[in-house]
Amino acid sequence: MLSLFVALMVLGTYMVAAGLSGGPGRSGPVNLAKGTVPAAYASLVQKWGNLCDALNPALLAAQLYQESGWKPSAQSHAAAQGIAQFIPSTWATHGMDANGDGKRDVWDPEDAIPSAASYDCKLAKYVKDVPGDRSDNMLAAYNAGAYAVVDNGGIPPYRETQNYVKTIRNMEQSFASNKGRVDPSEQAAGAISYAQDKLGTPYLWGGDGTPEDGGKFDCSGLTRAAYQAVGIDLPRIANDQWNSGPHPERDELLPGDLVFFAPDLNDPRSIDHVGIYVGGGQMIDAPYTGAKIRFDPIDSPNYFGATRPTKR
Repeated sequence: MLSLFVALMVLGTYMVAAGLSGGPGRSGPVNLAKGTVPAAYASLVQKWGNLCDALNPALLAAQLYQESGWKPSAQSHAAAQGIAQFIPSTWATHGMDANGDGKRDVWDPEDAIPSAASYDCKLAKYVKDVPGDRSDNMLAAYNAGAYAVVDNGGIPPYRETQNYVKTIRNMEQSFASNKGRVDPSEQAAGAISYAQDKLGTPYLWGGDGTPEDGGKFDCSGLTRAAYQAVGIDLPRIANDQWNSGPHPERDELLPGDLVFFAPDLNDPRSIDHVGIYVGGGQMIDAPYTGAKIRFDPIDSPNYFGATRPTKR
């Protein structure tokens, strides 16, 4: 009976999707979506993300996430440091003592996040006369340098820089609070159908469903494979999949939405489980070692929120 109910809900998803057109749109100030930025940094990102017209809090959040995954201790092979990944020479020129403690500390998010926003806005001024989208050019300058953007008349033809800009702009919507509805995903029904076909498959930690894995999955391996089957690429890890689309509220859930669970409801990096919502308060998920892919209820104290993946 539950499988029949799921089939009806899948049909309903298409009917709802067919009855809606256009995006939710945003005008005026951009606010961060609840739970997208760790609570320790949310107020900083909201405040400093409004520093100039080329920047907004969701764009700054996506940039910081891309740079470090919210890790203040991050250090790259190129010696970029901290949550905003400043190289030492750039920090020496553009680092700020934003918290007023008497030192400019690249490892302190209270200094590094405001410094990143300030540097972004300086770069936006440097490239303001370059053709193309001003925010895209600003991000390209952060990655490749303002001279490269000016010299190339826009985003330089460097694969790293082009991917950097595209990834951040795609993730931006995931960090922005939605005003109005979140449009349904046309691929949701196919993803559910894939997951439903895997019911009863044993769980395997790290499993991607490949022949090498014996066709077995873990939670994020299942959700990734389900959406890959309908042409949407998701990150491999559950807490990265959280940033793969906009975030509907609990009462706005539609079949196909990814639903997430975490021990710390203030920190998206603590997300440790994901399933595919099928309606009626139920999801299909790969729960844990020793269990099989099955239907489970989503309402629990660890319910973190939902994401609606869409092809971008």
